[in-house]
Amino acid sequence: MWPFRRKRRSGDADRGAGSGDLAHLEEFVRTRVGVEAYVEPQTTVTEHTVILIASDGEWTRRRVDGPSAAYRLGKRLGIPVYDVARVGYPQRKRDYDARQRIRRRP
Repeated sequence: MWPFRRKRRSGDADRGAGSGDLAHLEEFVRTRVGVEAYVEPQTTVTEHTVILIASDGEWTRRRVDGPSAAYRLGKRLGIPVYDVARVGYPQRKRDYDARQRIRRRP
């Protein structure tokens, strides 16, 4: 057997969004300013995800039950939703990630 291959846990890759995922996303929107949602495509490793990005670049990612569920969530929460494959990630997310890497340096 290939030494780097991991066993996939049963149901892990095709787990849809649960109530905990949705509660987390709602809390993120409620406690941050200027949040926008970006729908990420399904990959061979993960189902569809949505990444929420606040005005300062802070972000969180959770699974959703497809792009239509992400758009419905955005409408319900009153935030704009974009397709990341079309528009890409905003610069503020990359800036936030760079700041976090600097903070983690020893």
